[in-house]
Parts: sequence; C-alpha cells; structure tokens
Amino acid sequence: MKILVVGGGGREHALVWKIAQSPLVSKVYCAPGNPGISKLAECVDISSDNLEELAEFAALEHIDFTVVGPEAPLIAGIVDVFECRGLKIFGPSPDPARIEGSKVFAKKLMQTSGIPTADFWICDSLTVARARTADYYGIHGKDARIVIKADGLAAGKGVVVAASLEEAEDALQKFMSDRIFGSAGDVVVIEECLIGEEASIIAITDGETVRPLIPSQDHKRAYDGDLGPNTGGMGAYAPVPIIPLDTVDIAVEQILKPAVAAIRGLGIPYRGFLYAGIMVTKDGLKTIEFNCRLGDPETQTILPLLESDIVPILIRATECTLEQAEIKWRDASSVCITAASGGYPGIFQSGKVISGLEQASEREGCVVFHAGTKEKDGNILTAGGRVLSVTAVGADLEEASIHAYGAMSDIYFEGMHFRKDIAARALQSDSTKV
Repeated sequence: MKILVVGGGGREHALVWKIAQSPLVSKVYCAPGNPGISKLAECVDISSDNLEELAEFAALEHIDFTVVGPEAPLIAGIVDVFECRGLKIFGPSPDPARIEGSKVFAKKLMQTSGIPTADFWICDSLTVARARTADYYGIHGKDARIVIKADGLAAGKGVVVAASLEEAEDALQKFMSDRIFGSAGDVVVIEECLIGEEASIIAITDGETVRPLIPSQDHKRAYDGDLGPNTGGMGAYAPVPIIPLDTVDIAVEQILKPAVAAIRGLGIPYRGFLYAGIMVTKDGLKTIEFNCRLGDPETQTILPLLESDIVPILIRATECTLEQAEIKWRDASSVCITAASGGYPGIFQSGKVISGLEQASEREGCVVFHAGTKEKDGNILTAGGRVLSVTAVGADLEEASIHAYGAMSDIYFEGMHFRKDIAARALQSDSTKV
C-alpha cells in the first residue's frame, strides 16, 4: 500500500513513524512533512490546507489510503474532497468535525445528549459576555475562577482560565474586540471552572463501534507547576494512574459513545479519532472539550505504546468493521517532553541551529519527533514555537521519565525551554508501576 499522511508537526511525525512499521505499507508520503519525517517518508511540498491539490496528488500517485493529522483540513472538508474522487481517507467529514470546530456546537451537543460537562453560557457580543462574567463573579466571589473559550479554532490557545474578574475581562477584550484569533472569537463560551485532574481519552470509531486508546495526560501550561499561559501542549505521559480501566469504561459509556450516537443522529456518522478532554472531579467525570483528531503531544506518547499494526485499525474504522480490529498495547509506560522556542507561546525567534538530535535518538527507548523544524545547509533549524518532542518508553513512568529527560539533555538550541515536571504528579503515586 501507498499511504499519504497530511500534516507536518510532531503528531504527524509519530503517525508516519508508526505507519512506516506496517508490513502492509510499501511507501509513505507526507504533505508537507518536516526534516524528521523525511527520514521515513517522501515529503511533498503541499500545504495541509490545499485540499484540491492534495486530492490531485493522491489521485496521480495512486495513493491507497490517506490519514489526516491536523484539525483544520478536517473541518475544512478534506474528507468530502477526497471521497468525491473515490479516494480512501481516514477522518471525520466536516459536519461532524464541528465537534472541534465550534465550541458552541460541542457544548450544545453535550447538553442535549446528557454528556457530563461544566455549566456554560454562550455569548455573541462583548457586552453580553462582560455582563455574564460580572454576574458570575458577583455570585461566586472575587477569588472564583472562570473559563473563557473562543468558539472557533485557535491552535489550542483559545482558552483562558481567569483567576479574577480583571483577567476574565482582559481575555474577553482580546478575543472579541482585539480579535487576536480572528473570527474564532466572534462568539465565546463562558464556563464554570472545573476542579480536578485533567486527562485525554482518545477513541477511534467507525460511527458505531467505539474503541478507546490508552489514556494520557497533557501538560498545557508553558511552565513548571502548571504556571504561565496555555500552549499547544508541553508534554504528556501514559498510562495515567487516575484513569484505571474501569474509569476508561465509564468515559466510553458516558461521554464517547453518546457523542458518537448524537452525531450519527444528525445524519452523518463520525468516522475517525474522537478526542475527549476530561476532568476527574469529586462529582465524577466531566467533559472539558472534544477534538476531531489525535492530540499533540498525546500522539507522540500513545503510539509508541501501541503494539498492534495501526494500518489495519485505521482501514477497519473507515470500512465500518472496527469491531473486528485487534488493538494491543505494550506493558510499559511513556513520557513525552516538548522543547519550545524561547518566548513561546508568545513571540519567538526561528532559525536557531539544533544540535544533539542523533545522540538523543540513540538513547535506549527514545524517539525524537520533529514539529517546528526546517533543514538548511545540512543543519536542522528551529521553525516554530514547539520545535520537537522527545518520547521515551520504559518499564514504568519513572524509567520512561529518566530516559526522556536524559535524551532531552543531549539536545540544544538557543532559547530552548522545556518543562522539567512532565509526569511529576503521577510519579508521586505508588500506582505508576506497571
């Protein structure tokens, strides 16, 4: 088989890395790819948002199957574009992909389907949003926390957890007046702030069958101790001690299956990855958000633990025979650490030479996944906010963490920063041994 992977970040590098291991695959292409991906696949200079050109390439090259990594092309309709040409592709159609493309759509779907989530209010003007926020703080006090979410796509950064009325009003100003995320901030969702431990449970579904992947925990904040602004993700680990198998079963029954059924009821079955961001609270599981694709850096954490060949699983999901798929996991743990450019998630510089990549990759159980990198004159340079991820697999989280941080110590570029506490909370638990 010839397979095309759409995207060029760390998630797509991990997908290419896993797909290339399949004995069913003769060649992997990636559009646009990155220097790390180029070691495993032929990179094609087509942007992931150029849907027609991607479909044309797939048709001309007789691509047997396409896998889409990022959310933007899915929401823009890449699945419809490909299927209209008779091309096989993995991922949800644009209508069900609204579960990520619109926070309003997702919250209403949760509400009507009885999916547990935070109380929320939808505001379509700055005046209404300010009034709702002031009311909330008036009821709950000045020390309350509230969550402000841009309705549309904002590269994982359109969420602010405000610790005061002033912070909430500042976020509303930036989202709805300054329009830092463009039209994504035309409407906002204001939510109560849930208290508990957050985790990611990603499932694969063919519209009927829902098969969960191993749970993981992302670290969204930029700095140690969960301080600083939200980012696209600074690291992750799996498995998650607070999400044992019986909790996964609850999440499937109370959150993932109802969402898939609700979307099916709208007329277009959901086929693809469905990501549920959940919070483990004193009142049980609550749903924070849904995404229509694999997470990043969760993918870099999860796929190294997948023992099964991923390609038959993806194909079965597309052909609506997922119930027959074999999904086996390694009896191990993984830790993924993201290295970011100085200043990220704010203004950052690019073009810094990266050293130590080969040494890090040669460490036991370690893989370096490229994200924001480029190649010039034989050097690998930084070319984004999140530059790369180091993933290590070990017998338990402690061993995986030691390997991952050891490998990260080999890597250097000017301004580089990374969190030193990925999986730290889990490592304090006696249940991290597997």
